[in-house]
Amino acid sequence: MQVDRSCVVSSACLLLLFSTLSSRVSEVGGTHQSIPPSVVKLWASAFGGEMKSISAKYSGSQLLQKKYKEFERAVRVEEIDGLRLVKRLAEDMEEMFHKKAQAMKRLVEAAEEAHLQHEEDPDLQYEYFNAVLINEVDDVGNSVELGGEFLLQPNDHFNNLSVNLSLSVVQVPTNMYNKDSAIVNGVFWSEALNKVFVDNFERDPSLIWQYFGSAKGFFRQYPGIKWKPDEHGVIAFDCRNRKWYIQAATSPKDVVILVDVSGSMKGLRLTIARQTVSSILDTLGDDDFFNIIAYNEELHYVEPCLNGTLVQADVTNKDHFREHLNKLFAQGIGMLDIALTEAFNLLGEFNETGRGSECSQAIMLVTDGAVDTYDAIFAKYNWPDRKVRIFPYLIGRESAFADNLKWMACANKGYFTQISTLADVQENVMEYLHVLSRPKVIDQEHDTVWTEAYIDNTMEDGQGPVLMTTVAMPVFSTKNETRNRGILLGVVGTDVPVSELLKTIPKYKLGIHGYAFAITNNGYILTHPDLRPLYGDGKKRRKPNYSSVDLSEVEWEDKDDTLRNAMVNRKTGTFSMEVKKSVDKGKRVLVLHNDYYYTDIKGTPFSLGVALSRGHGKYFFRGNVTVEEGLHDLEHPDVALADEWTYCNTDEHPEHRYLSQIEAIKLYLNGHEPHLQCDKELIQEVLFDAVVTAPLEAYWTSLVLNKSENSDKGVEIAYLGTRTGLSRINLFVVPDELTNQDFLTAEDREGVFNADHFPLWYKRAAEQVPGTFVYSLPFNSGSENKSVVLASTAIQLLDERKSPIAAAVGIQMKLEFFQKKFWTASRQCAALDGKCSISCDEENINCYLIDNNGFVLVAEDYTLTGKFFGEAERAVMSKLLQMGSFKRVTLYDYQALCWVFSESSDSGHTLLDPYFAFFSAVKWILTELVIFLVEFNLCSWWYSDLTAKAQRIGRTMQVPCDTEYPAFVSERTIKENLGNVDCDGCIKSFVIQQIPSSNLFMVVVDNKCDCSMFEPITMDPIEIMYNESLKCERLKMQKDRRRPDTCHPFHPEENSMECGGTVGLTPSLVATLVCILLSLFPR
Repeated sequence: MQVDRSCVVSSACLLLLFSTLSSRVSEVGGTHQSIPPSVVKLWASAFGGEMKSISAKYSGSQLLQKKYKEFERAVRVEEIDGLRLVKRLAEDMEEMFHKKAQAMKRLVEAAEEAHLQHEEDPDLQYEYFNAVLINEVDDVGNSVELGGEFLLQPNDHFNNLSVNLSLSVVQVPTNMYNKDSAIVNGVFWSEALNKVFVDNFERDPSLIWQYFGSAKGFFRQYPGIKWKPDEHGVIAFDCRNRKWYIQAATSPKDVVILVDVSGSMKGLRLTIARQTVSSILDTLGDDDFFNIIAYNEELHYVEPCLNGTLVQADVTNKDHFREHLNKLFAQGIGMLDIALTEAFNLLGEFNETGRGSECSQAIMLVTDGAVDTYDAIFAKYNWPDRKVRIFPYLIGRESAFADNLKWMACANKGYFTQISTLADVQENVMEYLHVLSRPKVIDQEHDTVWTEAYIDNTMEDGQGPVLMTTVAMPVFSTKNETRNRGILLGVVGTDVPVSELLKTIPKYKLGIHGYAFAITNNGYILTHPDLRPLYGDGKKRRKPNYSSVDLSEVEWEDKDDTLRNAMVNRKTGTFSMEVKKSVDKGKRVLVLHNDYYYTDIKGTPFSLGVALSRGHGKYFFRGNVTVEEGLHDLEHPDVALADEWTYCNTDEHPEHRYLSQIEAIKLYLNGHEPHLQCDKELIQEVLFDAVVTAPLEAYWTSLVLNKSENSDKGVEIAYLGTRTGLSRINLFVVPDELTNQDFLTAEDREGVFNADHFPLWYKRAAEQVPGTFVYSLPFNSGSENKSVVLASTAIQLLDERKSPIAAAVGIQMKLEFFQKKFWTASRQCAALDGKCSISCDEENINCYLIDNNGFVLVAEDYTLTGKFFGEAERAVMSKLLQMGSFKRVTLYDYQALCWVFSESSDSGHTLLDPYFAFFSAVKWILTELVIFLVEFNLCSWWYSDLTAKAQRIGRTMQVPCDTEYPAFVSERTIKENLGNVDCDGCIKSFVIQQIPSSNLFMVVVDNKCDCSMFEPITMDPIEIMYNESLKCERLKMQKDRRRPDTCHPFHPEENSMECGGTVGLTPSLVATLVCILLSLFPR
């Protein structure tokens, strides 16, 4: 039937005129509403229709939806069995971890055999490759001693660092002598490890650094690499204070540190004591518990809140105690008997609670003397079992009380050391570790240990430093004559990048919002997409507590720790909860319902979890095409695969490392590489997606050819991504003319497929109503000429709720183009005479376009673009929240950083003034030589101008904190609304109208009133402040943890008589005279 188009237009105009008139009548009838909703609706409809037409046309969304529909009968939809999936992943990880542990076992066997065959030679001379000295020459061009020519070549497996894959190098700490007899002997016999290093790497080419840390202090590393000292010529690295070494060498322990703060400890002695305690804290790990008690005639818990208990030795607790150490001051008389009694009672009572390590126990005594042996106390609390070891540290050069302290150590299976200077601290503190390792050595128990996640700066990838875990095993002396001495030779280890774990996880099986995560036996995160270990300042600096972020701090909606505790206790099961996931740099929120599946990774202290979001996230589909047609379409130039997804394992063999994933898939499917391991299921699905999406290439090409004939010059890019990580990109402008150069590149981390997440535009599109577009302004798009708008939509496989999302498509357009379309639409009106009742051009009317999270995309004031609407129109946003058009969602960040004002020492002049530096150095040397200065505490006088001249200046710095912040979400069921706001008697009216087929809203506001009395509604985070009692409770609070499976506290065959020694020193007459003469000089 033929219809007269002019009739249709006239009817529509009459209808709109009637609605306009009726709205005006209602306004006269007593409301304050001056903005006709019908006009706003007209504008919204015009803009929505125009933008959907452009977005659908250039993205090709309708064509792609049609293509997937054509294959609907050929695909099979499956519900993902989360429990089965997590168990399979755990098995894959167990196998990977087992391979690393086996490599370490081979190193242990080789090291112990080499040491068994070696006879110690105090006069041994042996030239080895020193990591610092290799390839160094003297003034005449000859290789320096312990240097020599060492071939180094860049290797992409080691982040393009120059390495030697045939040999290892040896690093010796700066404070140790390179040619010390014990070191030379150890280096000599450990040369046998070179061939095992090489063999391990050939067996498992995914291995990176392998190493042996000796109990003597040297560190053998493979592959060989040159080490460079810092700007002061120092290499502070000592393998013996690394967590992997300490964990492997000793068993978990409960430690009470007693610090003498009597009057005799004033001056340098107290400084050395503080450093000694700090060094002891460095040797404690997450499986250990401790407390520090200062004593004189009274007991002073360093943290009074923790009176009578021990706390876990995590980074946060240790740093907290270090801050309190600076508040110690010396006065009064030292009553050691009271302190020892308190320490024994504390250890006994805490052990009975079952909350500690339930393994080794020790008392560390830091003092400048003891007037008695206190055998009555030891007889009462520790004999005959001697379960608590005593480790006395005698501070200062005075040896009068050394015998008493050594007796305590020998009578209680401990070790005595004397610390005279700050330089002596670290080496002497380390001695206790070798004593605690004796029972393990005598038992010959080569326990495999795994560390928590830590950052290795040498292995940076494109996104910054890489998270690692280390597998380590102890190496023992197996010589019969040393059996009861329990001699620890050292520890072997290898680093495992956490990214290796992620490679075993099939991201395509987890869905758009799904993810895998792993935690340690202490509940700390090994890997999780929400872990943020670095400061956000672009400098790639580590946060101080990045390695001890608890699962409850990222899955914070689980208030009862149900999920966390089940995983810590190595259970297998499921858990469900509603979660609020912040995205887009924390500015937006997605409210999802997640199902969690978890199990343990056998042979490790780790547990694995998988989160799947309900709805489309629980379903997966399988398509089927021939290899020939799939390969044909996969090789198109516009096709790319997710960089961090593993379609084929190209790291397994060196010859595959230079292959792209598409090249590897081609070799695999053609059968040319039998050793190439690939994910057959993923490859089949990516071939299917390549075939289904191939028609878009021709479609986009035709648009490019015809683009000159139309006016849509603002569209720059069309893009698509599929569930298998396949993406296609088409440019409608030449690359140099792109407004946002970073979009869809590695620089735009949230905008591309990653190992642990789908692109942001894909995730947001998946949560929209099917057929609608999500429009957003990227927060990193920068200044005006860089601004763009993204429009994306999801492609569903089936027309039902359980349908998997097959793909997402979208376009990037210029913001200027987008805004012009908005202003054009807002100038339309329904009046027959062409005179509009209102206009966005009017001075007393403000028009905005905001998205479903309340961010402004279009405003007359361009500076508001990208800002939160609550900052622009505080009164209106307040009313919208009150009316339910928007709702506030409270989020928490337990990895936040807050700015605080801190005082710091301005001692830069000491580095800049050569005279001052020289005089300071001379003073330091003389102070070391002049013994009586130390003994009579005159050093405080001597050091005064090294400290008094350090002026205090203030600066701001970032520190870890907890914050609360809001996000805002529109209510989907409310499409339109209008309201009035009373601003001190002046009525401000507004209308909000959803833009059809989008996530956008038009807001038209009457701006005649001054509503500045309303508080701005911002998204600024607020620090959660804890009062003193709450801080104390948080310190005391101990979450569930699982102890390591093995414990070696003592052994009946242990020879406890090797318990330390002392060196007597007598000041020379010359030194004394020099001191007296120097004291006469003007200061």
